[in-house]
Amino acid sequence: MQKKVTYKDAGVDIERANTFIERIKPLIKASSRREVMSGIGGFGGLFHLDVGKIKDPVLVSSTDGVGTKLKIAQLMDKHDTVGIDLVAMSVNDVVVQGAEPLFFLDYMAAGKICVDTSVQIVKGIVRGCQEAGCALIGGETAEMPGFYPDGEYDLAGFCVGMVDADKLIDGSEIRVGDRIIGIASSGMHSNGFSLARRVLFEDGNLHPDERIEGLEQSIGMELLQPTRIYVKSILNLIKNFSIRGIVHITGGGFLDNIPRIVPGPCRAVIRKGSWPIPPIFDLIRKRGNIDNTEMLRVFNMGIGMILIVSEKDHAEILERLEKLGESAYSIGTVEKREKNQPMVVFT
Repeated sequence: MQKKVTYKDAGVDIERANTFIERIKPLIKASSRREVMSGIGGFGGLFHLDVGKIKDPVLVSSTDGVGTKLKIAQLMDKHDTVGIDLVAMSVNDVVVQGAEPLFFLDYMAAGKICVDTSVQIVKGIVRGCQEAGCALIGGETAEMPGFYPDGEYDLAGFCVGMVDADKLIDGSEIRVGDRIIGIASSGMHSNGFSLARRVLFEDGNLHPDERIEGLEQSIGMELLQPTRIYVKSILNLIKNFSIRGIVHITGGGFLDNIPRIVPGPCRAVIRKGSWPIPPIFDLIRKRGNIDNTEMLRVFNMGIGMILIVSEKDHAEILERLEKLGESAYSIGTVEKREKNQPMVVFT
């Protein structure tokens, strides 16, 4: 008689998944907002949109992942910060439009669910949501045997925010003479890891636990520094100041991200040396013999967010950012762009 085969025999353990859900339910409550109408476990997350204070509401959404930074987390068996990265990549994209992030959903996929590892990941997601002021209202955990090797997983996130239409920040108000402010990153954030891993570990034969002169911690811990979440600082600023443009420095670095919001007749002129570059970037550049243009196209180089503001507000915004706990620098100006000139110039 042929043996009966179960889903568990095929590698998917429903009971283990249920155990995971029960363990994360109390964690998720910590990120709740008053508009949340449902707990985890339903077919969809419910969020009662309050538009009472907004005349013409616009929803702003973003989805992203953590990329190959996850390889470092898996190599070091440290999983409590990549959830922060996951949230940061989406909420930072939402807030640059002037929108307040409202809620977040996550997707986690693995060959086999490790409950303890998955709980650590969710702890990071919840912490990220708390830092951004948004609620984690749902998600999906997929066990996919044969698709992912044991010990490996992937993450994706999705965020929705809201802004009044007349307060939407899209760069259209940027003018010649405006000033450019850079807000410090917390390190590499979540971009450029494929290049960094090749330079440091594959070609450089370094180990994540190694300590290198100039770094305050091991290479692995330096790379795993969670992405800084700028939401509360930026929302504080836009209450009192007119911010003309905001750039999240992610994949594409300075060279590809700044042109996304600067109008065609203008160009951003960035002053070299106007902010401190964290040692991890110099290590990658030297070890990989990478030219400066490539570094500026791949990495944030120590600046995670850029604000474009009027000359008259420039000094006061820098002062406010300092009070909010941000390290901010005056890094450039907006100038007139002649035909065929690049939109970003370093001087």
